[in-house]
Amino acid sequence: MIPSIDLEALEADVPEAVAAMHEAATDIGFATVYNTALSPERVQDVIETYRAFFKLPEAQKRPYDMAGSGANRGWGAAGSEQVDPDANPDYKQFFDSGVSLPPNDPRCAMPVYAPNVWPQEPAGFEAVIRQYYDDACGVAMTVLRGVAHSIGAPKDAFDTGFDTPMALLRGNYYPSRPDWAGAKDFGIATHTDYGCLTLLATDGSPGLEVRKRGGGWIPLSADPGTFVINFGEMMEVWSDGKVRATPHRVVGGLNERISVPLFFNPAHDTNVAPLGSDKFVLAGEHLAARFEQTYVHLQKK
Repeated sequence: MIPSIDLEALEADVPEAVAAMHEAATDIGFATVYNTALSPERVQDVIETYRAFFKLPEAQKRPYDMAGSGANRGWGAAGSEQVDPDANPDYKQFFDSGVSLPPNDPRCAMPVYAPNVWPQEPAGFEAVIRQYYDDACGVAMTVLRGVAHSIGAPKDAFDTGFDTPMALLRGNYYPSRPDWAGAKDFGIATHTDYGCLTLLATDGSPGLEVRKRGGGWIPLSADPGTFVINFGEMMEVWSDGKVRATPHRVVGGLNERISVPLFFNPAHDTNVAPLGSDKFVLAGEHLAARFEQTYVHLQKK
């Protein structure tokens, strides 16, 4: 059973909510959270904003193709990401954006802090997505503090790492599963997330599947306003193995699906070695290495 957690109760240290987060973090690696600062209407607006972009003709999306930028900003066409080297490139489309730095900030030269690329259509795309990014980061920080408390660390144990986060907001468009799809074709193939914490909004359509510890798969969906959360490889390292990164996938079905994950990752220079250890693991180097293994345009380089 995947825990369902009232975020306000978790923030208030209600024992039942803390215990549910402990189970989510240390066992299954997934939970759903509700009662957040992001309303169902707000999330639905974001989903429809992404949908309007993905429905544009390819010629209108091509100027924002990240394959020409060398960074994970802008549009990714179907087949431009391969999360599992034993599967074919994923057949989804996606659109990535991140933190906005001043143009003269030297960190803009780093792929993880590259300038955002904003389409002119649909109207208002940039304003809707930028505001959601900021607010979703706030919700993710609240979740992360609850995670810290649930594993016996101070609530603010991870706070200092997020002054300029490498948080990546993505809109995913999964079409109905293509007629040509075979055993190695997925909306997104089996993988664990690379970073710290993922806050996922969806349109409520089925598709996401979570691997059970003993084998098999658990289907998981959430209506707008309820969020799926899971933990990445970086969080597993940072927590010294207390928090679990769990494999998951989207096979695809009859209906198209929109999902909006926020990959909530710390600043580039954050040490994500186990808390209290004398080791040093640079967050930015970890992410950069994993991106190079995943994005097809970076693999070709």
